[in-house]
Amino acid sequence: MSDRSCLFCRIVSGEIPSTQVFEDEHCVAFRDLNPQAPTHVLIIAREHFGSLDEATPEQESIIGHAVRAASTIAAKEGLTAGYRTVINTGADAGQSVFHLHVHLLGGRPLAWPPG
Repeated sequence: MSDRSCLFCRIVSGEIPSTQVFEDEHCVAFRDLNPQAPTHVLIIAREHFGSLDEATPEQESIIGHAVRAASTIAAKEGLTAGYRTVINTGADAGQSVFHLHVHLLGGRPLAWPPG
């Protein structure tokens, strides 16, 4: 189910263009408009749910699939030295679009802790 007011649902539907790097039946991935690393891709579930906190047990496979897609995309992007995956949950964690998504970051050394 999509939410017509949701930015990412509108990207999934093609209503808003994106620089897509991957898609399949469960998710869509595109380059972040405000990259925080040389490679910064957002992997979004086609199905709308706001965050990990809103996910149901039936959506666990979609979450796992999105994380696994990050590995596939990282390989295609040549991130052989490593990469980071991030799922922000809630405003205090930095989530600004409330549609589950995975950030894939790489292409430079990434500091720890991240924020």
